[in-house]
Amino acid sequence: MDQLETLVLENSDNILTITINRESALNALNQKTLNELKSTFEMAIDSKDVSGIILTGAGEKAFVAGADITELTELTDVNGRSFAEKGQEIFDLIESSMKPVIAAVNGFALGGGCELAMACHMRVATSNAKFGQPEVNLGVIPGYGGTQRLTQLVGKGKAVELMLTGDMIGADEALNLGLINYQVASREEMMDKARQILGKIKTKAPLAVGMVIDCVKAVFTAGENGYQTEANSFGRCCGTEDFKEGTAAFLEKRKPNFKGE
Repeated sequence: MDQLETLVLENSDNILTITINRESALNALNQKTLNELKSTFEMAIDSKDVSGIILTGAGEKAFVAGADITELTELTDVNGRSFAEKGQEIFDLIESSMKPVIAAVNGFALGGGCELAMACHMRVATSNAKFGQPEVNLGVIPGYGGTQRLTQLVGKGKAVELMLTGDMIGADEALNLGLINYQVASREEMMDKARQILGKIKTKAPLAVGMVIDCVKAVFTAGENGYQTEANSFGRCCGTEDFKEGTAAFLEKRKPNFKGE
């Protein structure tokens, strides 16, 4: 992979931490950052040395405070659609990862930052986290999947309210709405909690983990029968070495040694 300019990577015990490192810009998403996120996730998804991914932002003030406004001002009705479609493609890559992805949200997660966090499979946030889709204040709407994922996570009524008012909500309300999985006091606790979750998942059968993610995504995929996706995936699991190992370990009262095969 080429040298990264906006991301910092750290792999510890097969858990890859991706830190968006534009602290002076509150980690705002520009095209360079999006491109690097795409290439990094493609690498991580294919790597045998990565079992799970944590995505976070540098510093204490922001996870991602939104899109780069200077780039937004260059959009027209001609190129705006492709701008949104590119972001949607990258965020779908994250959501479709068969390896679990946790957003560790510190500070502001607004606009594209909220959309990025929602594209991850789970979210852990610090008590100072703020979430919102304030695009209407700029005369646009969420373009990276926010209208869809926010509705899926918090329900139609609240999602419409948040997007039409542009209001921000704190970590307490985000937790109550189901937008985040956990709220913790500090950045250190946030990272520890994310690693704890991924560490537990790492002990499970990798192929089954990936298929759970795929089946859950099918719930919200137009034209896909989620029950059939589940049945198909269940059948595939039954043909794996991990299934043989898992059932044998259970009967022999020992811990399984899954190999992702």
